[in-house]
Parts: sequence; C-alpha cells; structure tokens
Amino acid sequence: MQEDSQQTLFQAIADTQRRKILDVLKSGEKSVAEINEHIDVSGATLSHHLSILKQADLVRVRRAGQKRIYTLNVSVLEQILIQIKKLL
Repeated sequence: MQEDSQQTLFQAIADTQRRKILDVLKSGEKSVAEINEHIDVSGATLSHHLSILKQADLVRVRRAGQKRIYTLNVSVLEQILIQIKKLL
C-alpha cells in the first residue's frame, strides 16, 4: 500500500461520522436514504462523507434506477487491519 493511499485511508476513518457510516454498511448494502436513517446529518453532509469514503476506496457505489447503493469494500478494510497489525 502506497503512503498517499494509506494517508487517505486513515484520514477517511479518522472522522466519527464516517466510521458510523462504515458501521451501518457492515450489515450489507444500503441506499443513501437508508444510511441517512442511521446517521443524524444533512443530506449534503452525508454526501460529502460518502464521497470521502469512496475516494479512499472504503466503499463502492452502484446505481439502481435513481438510487445510489453503497457497500463496504472489504479488501481495503483488510489492508487497513494489516497495516495496523504491523504497527503493533
């Protein structure tokens, strides 16, 4: 894992709201509206957080009609765990 992508990942998970979004997505794919039911932020703020998570490759998005469906990118999360274990 390159240093820039590593920094992007850790910056993405540093925010409490983004960690909550990741926690919501643990149970499976969700639309933006479904994620928003669990996170108490405005639509614009949620969109911003999802964009940062997507840039960090922590989530994937697909379109289903007019909805955007988000899922966790488990392989990247596994890479984070490997990096953390190296620090211990």
